[in-house]
Amino acid sequence: LRLRQAQATASLISQMLHEHQAVDWVRYPGAPDHPQHELAARQMEGPGAILCFGVRGGLDAGRRLMERVELPTLAVSLGGVETLIEHPASMTHASLPRSAREAAGITDNLIRLAVGCEDAEDLIADLETALDSLSSEPSDQLSKRSSATESASS
Repeated sequence: LRLRQAQATASLISQMLHEHQAVDWVRYPGAPDHPQHELAARQMEGPGAILCFGVRGGLDAGRRLMERVELPTLAVSLGGVETLIEHPASMTHASLPRSAREAAGITDNLIRLAVGCEDAEDLIADLETALDSLSSEPSDQLSKRSSATESASS
């Protein structure tokens, strides 16, 4: 029951993220544009409740998103009944040079979300509000911040 709810919510979140202007890309096996969507559909009973996405603005935007979400818990885990969110470049992999992170597929804009059982509308509203706050800054300001931060961490 818990997993069914989390998967349904993850699917709705994926749809919202695909349409949001502050999001560069989304990876969710339940989304038709996922490179292994058909394989996942054949092998799995459901698409799961973990998804990743990239925020425009790189490292700084990822950090700011972590500060602005209210419902997901900032934590590193596969989750449970509560939704967890993480920004690997500033959390689990922060001690690695950017080149090593990128070689491992961990981009500065990567956000990981393990969806729990909270109300889907509440989670989506919270994520949209946090993402909207990122995109309310002019994109050239985001790019300048992101470039300065990335240069400092290289």
